[in-house]
Amino acid sequence: MKRIIGLGSPIIDEIAFVDDAFLENISGSKGGMELLAESELESIKSEINQELVQITGGSAGNTIFALARLGIQTSFIGKIGNCASGDFYKESLAQYGGSTQSFKIGNIPNGKCLSLVTPDGQRTMRTSLGAAMTLAEDELNPSDFQDYDHLHIEGFLILNKDVLHKSLDLAKSNNLTVSFDLASFEIVNQSKSELKEILKNHVDMVFANEDEAAAFTQLPPAQSEESVKILNELCETAVVKLGAQGSLIAKDQTIIHSEAIPVKEVIDTTGAGDFWAAGFLHGWANNQSIEDSAQLGALMGASVIQNHGGALSHRQWDDILKSIQTT
Repeated sequence: MKRIIGLGSPIIDEIAFVDDAFLENISGSKGGMELLAESELESIKSEINQELVQITGGSAGNTIFALARLGIQTSFIGKIGNCASGDFYKESLAQYGGSTQSFKIGNIPNGKCLSLVTPDGQRTMRTSLGAAMTLAEDELNPSDFQDYDHLHIEGFLILNKDVLHKSLDLAKSNNLTVSFDLASFEIVNQSKSELKEILKNHVDMVFANEDEAAAFTQLPPAQSEESVKILNELCETAVVKLGAQGSLIAKDQTIIHSEAIPVKEVIDTTGAGDFWAAGFLHGWANNQSIEDSAQLGALMGASVIQNHGGALSHRQWDDILKSIQTT
């Protein structure tokens, strides 16, 4: 079984349920992610007349937490705040069985992401990175990588280029393979040329949803099969997640279409792609086929969208762990 370390922003998700009219009063597109100053984030929160649901979050964080719960040996590189939220994040990973040795501790509060969920289950994210954005390249150590076989990176790290590039160098020098999640279509639009270089020269496996793939390739979502081919020209394995239409996985220009697992009701899509990636990486780490890995990804994604926030119930975890043991 391969061991996996994540790199990303260890932030706390704060989830609110709003109508589409609420989104009309804030900047940016529905379904995307934008970075805000903490004061701007607090201003939006002041207009929400409900108690916010708080859980551990962050794209790579969601994936690593899920992998730890699935039994993979994991760790996480990221900077938490010197506050109760930072302590909560670190303790939560430990409770799931992950290593906390690679967390760095900042001198400002932990990052937060406000996830605004509309009645269709779509989430619109506005984020203040807090301590996460203060992670510096000189805080990264070769020892962070030495006990692991694979590094999973969230695309938001493109905003911290020094850390991203040093991490890629340390991964290479320690013989780790690398997966990279494109994170959001805004990130892709801002950093397309640099992302292309990173994928081509440093990444073995890329994850994208259909909007991120469309932004990267300049092809419409209806041409996701062409998009996954283009991504596969850059990386050994390319994945484009299509929501209810399943996923496309390309390796050596051979494309596999994996079906989604239907659900009765979509409550909240927060974390869906991150949990899909966790399922796929779990299968890959255990040397399973692409088809079987994608099906576990589909099960993880289908499970999380039936809940509020990027988390599963104890019953869901029990069912998933039982299904793994019988395969």
